[in-house]
Amino acid sequence: MSTRFSLRDVSLLFALLAIAAYFTYALRDPGQAVFYEGNPFLSARTLSQLVVEVSITAMLAVGMLLVILPGHIDLAAGSGVGLIGGLATVLINGTGWVTQSLTAFHEFIRATFGPEAAAWCPPPPWPDPVAMAFAFIVAAVFWGLMGMLIVRQRIQAFIVTLGGMLIFKGLFWDVIGNRTIAVSGPSQGKTWSLVAGTETYTIPQDWMRRLATEYVEPKLGLIAAGVIVLLMLIVRMRAWARRKRLAMEGDDFELTLIKWMIAAQLIFIGVLVANQYKGVPLPAVIFGAVAFIVHTLTRHTRFGRHLYAIGGNEEAAVLSGIRVQSVTVWAFILMGGIVAITGFMQTAYTGSTTTDIGNLMELDAVAACVIGGVALKGGRGTVMNVFLGALIMATLAKGMSLMGTEPQQKYMVRGAVLVLAVWLNTRMNRTGRGSLA
Repeated sequence: MSTRFSLRDVSLLFALLAIAAYFTYALRDPGQAVFYEGNPFLSARTLSQLVVEVSITAMLAVGMLLVILPGHIDLAAGSGVGLIGGLATVLINGTGWVTQSLTAFHEFIRATFGPEAAAWCPPPPWPDPVAMAFAFIVAAVFWGLMGMLIVRQRIQAFIVTLGGMLIFKGLFWDVIGNRTIAVSGPSQGKTWSLVAGTETYTIPQDWMRRLATEYVEPKLGLIAAGVIVLLMLIVRMRAWARRKRLAMEGDDFELTLIKWMIAAQLIFIGVLVANQYKGVPLPAVIFGAVAFIVHTLTRHTRFGRHLYAIGGNEEAAVLSGIRVQSVTVWAFILMGGIVAITGFMQTAYTGSTTTDIGNLMELDAVAACVIGGVALKGGRGTVMNVFLGALIMATLAKGMSLMGTEPQQKYMVRGAVLVLAVWLNTRMNRTGRGSLA
């Protein structure tokens, strides 16, 4: 079946182009760029910074999509970003009551089972990979518990995650001791040796700090872009062939190819622009990998179809044999993992963990989803449109920062854009003008 582009499909691109054009005109005089004098909106350095910022915002928004599709919401995401990033930081630095507790646990294992057993759980400071892995597991457990509380006790996700937001915020401040702690630990730039029995394992440091400071070499970035574009073509063609074989509704061959060509051009343009500075920032690579995984899960797996089905009609999903509780819990566990990755990236980008890390990030993620056309009742939304919504929000924030806009005005503008997006979504739904899903 042939489909065509609707007003909603192209409205996000028009809005993004309009915002970019406005800031390009407003900052045409380099001296107007208050915080980056001599560096106008479309300079390579500014765009590289924008890529990092939109990658962080879009990362959390993509995770939010996973819990919104089955009809839920996560208000604890922003507090979780601060908590998990802060937890990894204190473990890297070996400070705070968390370090003291793990040190006491190490001593208990050594006294009970001997030095060899205790060697497998050494006290902090830990190398970055170990600290990040521990924090990642903690995030997955926390969000899994929230998911189980929601589905098994039938409590609204709004209430459960609101409570989680408050708990995680207080726990975050307690973990870091209401202090500013630098990401770099005492052994940064060195290696860390783990002696277990007769074996010695050497683990490098600096992983977390490099999340915001590393760039992909220009040639490697172009090669990677080519591979990604080729994989996208293969996936789209396989999906189109499958829909045609099963006589399912969807885009015709020409439209599928056009959408792939547009996406491919955007990817190569992004890489070429990033190469004008230092190359593609590492956060963009991480986001691209996570976005590809989430896109594949939601659009090309049974798990993703179940998410859409639950959000569309939960009762019908139950009658169809879908394990609603299990699918929902796994959506929250995946959200926890994405919150952890976002926490590492945001803390690394800031350079330290402070009490305001993660503030209102859950609202930015929800706003990106809403602007991208995701239905808050569930059942509709795509990764690509969530990314465009996040790009609009990040572009607004970056442009206003360059112009020296007051913080209160930034909040008012972002709020107005969010309300406008909801209004347009409602109008389009009433008139039946296309669907983003």
